[in-house]
Amino acid sequence: MAVKIRLHRMGRKKRPFYRIVATDSRTRRDGKYLENLGTYNPIVEPAEVFVEKEKVFKWLKVGAIPSDTVRNLLSKQGIMFEWDLIQRGLDQEQIAQEKSKWDAEQEKQQKRIEAKNAMLKRQQEEEVKKAKPEKAESKPAPESEPADEAETQAEAEPKVETEDQGSAPETESDAEQEKPA
Repeated sequence: MAVKIRLHRMGRKKRPFYRIVATDSRTRRDGKYLENLGTYNPIVEPAEVFVEKEKVFKWLKVGAIPSDTVRNLLSKQGIMFEWDLIQRGLDQEQIAQEKSKWDAEQEKQQKRIEAKNAMLKRQQEEEVKKAKPEKAESKPAPESEPADEAETQAEAEPKVETEDQGSAPETESDAEQEKPA
């Protein structure tokens, strides 16, 4: 029997939640499984992964093959790194030293990512601030005094319509009738 370590989908529509399981490779995705090894919740930010290392190591020793997605999740947790060290035949002290180095490197990498994200956020905020004054400069400021004077002059002069200034004819036949012969 070929054993795979893969994801078992749970949760409702558009809200996935996965169990990391050891299962026979011939069973369907959400079919029965041999053992539950952990959980993966991609909805929360950052994605939440819980894995029981000893159970995963037990199945890897038996020859279980992780799927690509599970391999990526285990790699991010450092479990595949530890498995590689175990495969090389290192003792527990050496594995602990290598794991601590790996953890330190991961922390440095995470800090770099956070710093880069913070810098990008600041740049976006500065661009927004620069864009706001440009918009204000492109719109001319309304001058209240000249507009008020024009309104008062318009109110003072009465409007008188003469026959020559009448409205435009509505149809072509009206236009022909109005033409002097």
